[in-house]
Amino acid sequence: MSPSLPLQGKTAAVTGAASGIGFASAKAMADAGARVLLIDRDAVALAKACAAIGDNALPLVLDLLDPAQCNSLLDRTLTLTGQLDIFHANAGLYVGGDLLDTTPEAIDRMLNLNVNVVMKNVHNVLPHMIGRGTGDILVTSSLAAHFPTPWEPVYASSKWAIDCFVQTVRRQMFKHGIRVGSVSPGPVITSLLSDWPAEKLAEAKASGSLIEAAEVAEVLLFMLTRPRGMTIRDVVLMPTNFDL
Repeated sequence: MSPSLPLQGKTAAVTGAASGIGFASAKAMADAGARVLLIDRDAVALAKACAAIGDNALPLVLDLLDPAQCNSLLDRTLTLTGQLDIFHANAGLYVGGDLLDTTPEAIDRMLNLNVNVVMKNVHNVLPHMIGRGTGDILVTSSLAAHFPTPWEPVYASSKWAIDCFVQTVRRQMFKHGIRVGSVSPGPVITSLLSDWPAEKLAEAKASGSLIEAAEVAEVLLFMLTRPRGMTIRDVVLMPTNFDL
């Protein structure tokens, strides 16, 4: 393994990989030598993302909110890659604002993707990793998992739930040689911020309180390249002046 290519020989899969943190994560892992399967429901955006990354990127079009397609993730991944060393559960939705302004349909869709799909995806890939005696599971969480953010009660609740899931599954899986961890960034410059309250977004932009997706990817790569006996269970990252 080359020091400049620390993930050489590894195969990874990333959900929600056509843009934002997912794309940045896939690119960082591919640049580190991994063969990366980019998973997204947007076929056009996915093709552009793979072209931007290069030969180490493969596309897999999946709508994770469709139960049958969701359940096929591992089988379709192995058909394309033969093995899976790293799984990054990144796909997610954002619902912000007052609870009374949110529709039941929006709540269902976001909780299904942010919580249920993550749990089902991890459940799907773990037997393969257990059989191989090694693997890494990464989950995109949020600073909202650590603070009851008043302008996003539904979204924050989903991240609190998934943070608990990560920490409990981690304890079950370390005996199998599998590391499980999450990254919890503050607000990242992605399309999810389009749903932020306008005044909050303007305030964050004016104060420089936003993170680039590539900066999150650097942290994910750090987590993956620690010695196997070390698990980075959760990293909280935010602009230094976020709390001002």
